[in-house]
Amino acid sequence: QIDAMKLFLSLICICCFFSLPAQVIDISQQPQEPFENIKATQVYSDSLATTFIIYIKHEVALHKHEWHTEQVYILEGTATMRLGDTWFDIKANDYIVIPQNTLHAVKVTSSTPLKVMSIQSPYFDGSDRVMITE
Repeated sequence: QIDAMKLFLSLICICCFFSLPAQVIDISQQPQEPFENIKATQVYSDSLATTFIIYIKHEVALHKHEWHTEQVYILEGTATMRLGDTWFDIKANDYIVIPQNTLHAVKVTSSTPLKVMSIQSPYFDGSDRVMITE
């Protein structure tokens, strides 16, 4: 039991020593300049993940990410979303996980833009986005 406690305390110390500083991100801000359809603002990034606040006025065309998992949390608005071959309604407080290589698209149904927090992992630079035409 003492060895297990030493291991636990050692792990705590290592995690505290190597942890990144915490960051608070204000997600209440609105875009300052006009945009046509999509406005994506990167709010955080490291080697493990990249976080965006994205505003969508009309739609996100069908696409996939070859090596990224995307997690989307709906902050405002409503839409229909395609995930694989299935369409479903999404709204504020919905959380969607999009595994790598999964087709997805969005069509906004609200009168205001859809606002989402998108977390891509690992680090995302857009190079694995593959647009799909059907």
